[in-house]
Amino acid sequence: MPVGCGYLGHNGTGECLPFGNSVSDAKTAVGLRSERGPILLSVMLSTGLVAIDTTILATAVPSIVAELGDYNQFPWLFSVYLLAQAVTVPVYAKLSDTIGRKPLILFGVAVFLLGSILCGLAWNMVTLIIFRGLQGLGAGAISPVTLTIVGDIYTVEERARVQGYIAGVWAVCSVLGPTLGGVFAQYLTWRWVFWVNVPLCLITLWMLWRSYHEKLERRSHRIDYPGAIVLTLALVALILATLEGGIAWSWTSPQSLGMFAVGAALLVGFVLIERRAAEPLLAFSLVRRRVVFTTTLVSFMIGGVVTGITSFAPTYLEHSIHLTPLQSGFAIAAFTVGWPIAATTSGGLYLRFGFRNTAIAGSVIATAGVIALAAFAHAPSVWTMAIVTFVVGFGLGWTNSPTLVAAQSSVAWNERGVVTGLSVFARTGGSAIAVAIYGAISNSIITAGRGEDDFDTIVSATSAVFVAIAVTAVVMTAFAVAMPRDRQQVAE
Repeated sequence: MPVGCGYLGHNGTGECLPFGNSVSDAKTAVGLRSERGPILLSVMLSTGLVAIDTTILATAVPSIVAELGDYNQFPWLFSVYLLAQAVTVPVYAKLSDTIGRKPLILFGVAVFLLGSILCGLAWNMVTLIIFRGLQGLGAGAISPVTLTIVGDIYTVEERARVQGYIAGVWAVCSVLGPTLGGVFAQYLTWRWVFWVNVPLCLITLWMLWRSYHEKLERRSHRIDYPGAIVLTLALVALILATLEGGIAWSWTSPQSLGMFAVGAALLVGFVLIERRAAEPLLAFSLVRRRVVFTTTLVSFMIGGVVTGITSFAPTYLEHSIHLTPLQSGFAIAAFTVGWPIAATTSGGLYLRFGFRNTAIAGSVIATAGVIALAAFAHAPSVWTMAIVTFVVGFGLGWTNSPTLVAAQSSVAWNERGVVTGLSVFARTGGSAIAVAIYGAISNSIITAGRGEDDFDTIVSATSAVFVAIAVTAVVMTAFAVAMPRDRQQVAE
């Protein structure tokens, strides 16, 4: 029996409604003016926090490095945030299925708020990296719980329409994020990249507290904290070995080999812990289902593609052809505009042609775009970057939505939070690992060359990164092809 659920409106009754029967038949029930409108608005505000943070930082990285130094360490700004988010997503997802969605999302927004304030006060790169980790702990709750709330109160057909509202949030943030990041870095201070979250978080907290209500039947639960700790240590060891290899020590040194060995051993230990845990961090029983397994792998690769482009494209343009942060932000805006435009139309496509076919089409488009990105990397141009990244973003918009909805639709209410968390975990975990690998590739070429301000060096380094992203996209397409062939298989 489920322990909690979202309900229609906020009249205080707290009546739980089962999946598939949670709404009226009227189409007007989906929208901001409907009975569930305040809940949808709250979800959109929560999504906006993570959406704008995804794009606003990248354009400010050169300004941050100019003030705080340590260019080789900048990938940690993304890796530590994504790592903290990745390892906590399964914990939050499990808690959302046991103690409810509302307490967790309020906690996540509050932690994100605290992390944002502290990031703006950072006095060196090390403290900024630490405070970014705190931000990631908050984002780890926001991402899966908002998606789970949508899965709770809307049917599969209605979620196709709700995707339009969520995509609208990403569209607005995709333009505002790079633009604000460029404006802050160029005309004010990069610290406002983080402080802008303060009013947004406060508004979000107020809306969630006022609008979203759920009825809970509390029960005892056991969270797999040992698994979370071991997984965190494993990923930290592997990312540290990847980012510092060839920089702080040689790839074949005892330090490098030891770090990789420790990371691998801890991953083996994590699997053993999960097999014996009463409530495992990652539900391997769900991963055995083909639709969950394949969509999780697609999400992992999506994370690698997204983070690679958003992390390295602005730095590439600013260091190679000396664009301003505002100008380089234009290219990232094009990438993140393409995504929500495609996501808005993906609902109709997967309802008509199926989850698998829509995901394959999106993956092929995204892969073609990334290959073009690598092909044109030798001739940096903001217009070329904008056009190509728009294509990549559009393809990912057609890939991400159907894979997530397919996984959610294959399980019952009390497993939906875990499945959603697994998808978000895969995407953030893929992002954290991929940005470390891309950073290692870039740093090794820059270190062997003439530094990040030399045109030939930065172009060579980024070209190699774009090739690595293209490989990631090809693998993503292969996993999309491996999805179940029709919706009947998804429902099994």
